[in-house]
Amino acid sequence: MEPGLRERKKAATRKALSEAAMELAMRHGVGNITAESIADAADVSPRTFHNYFSSKEEAIVAVVADNAGEMIEAFRARPPEEPVWDALENALVGLFETPDQTDDEQIARLVFIRENAPLMARELAALQEMMHELAGLVALRSGTDADADLYPNLQAQTACMCAMVAVDRWLADPRGASPAELTRQAFAQVRAGLPEPGSHRPANDDVHR
Repeated sequence: MEPGLRERKKAATRKALSEAAMELAMRHGVGNITAESIADAADVSPRTFHNYFSSKEEAIVAVVADNAGEMIEAFRARPPEEPVWDALENALVGLFETPDQTDDEQIARLVFIRENAPLMARELAALQEMMHELAGLVALRSGTDADADLYPNLQAQTACMCAMVAVDRWLADPRGASPAELTRQAFAQVRAGLPEPGSHRPANDDVHR
């Protein structure tokens, strides 16, 4: 179901605030901006800012962390008959294939977050929440219990780690393989049991059987 006008307006306001927060932080430094300056840049009141975010750090990281929510919805939307591992891979890769920013913008923002410990901590907290929710969805698909069984938690966290490692490799070599390609490679290696370097690795067609 498509979101209504009210939901679209709220999403637009949240995005405007997070974009303003990231732009101001990268220009002036995290310590030199306030909730009030972010609200002013987004042309809303400070009260509106606090309706969406508890801190400037949360607002800054929202530009990246909101991808976690998109990942959850993408996984929910995968066909129910699709194997769980395939659904996780396709949901994650789909996010990388439809970015909101150019590669240079994404790189600059990701590097900025990684160079600021409070921002990195906030991003990791958002990712932890995503993995917890994702484990619950995996449990529903697999008939397991996320509160009692290792399986859904291992699947959810391993899938997310594939994407996180892929992004790290991409940042180290932006001119090489894309995040989507690296994520596919990471999933393929996990499917194959992480064979030691130099050993036989099955082709992509094999690991998807």
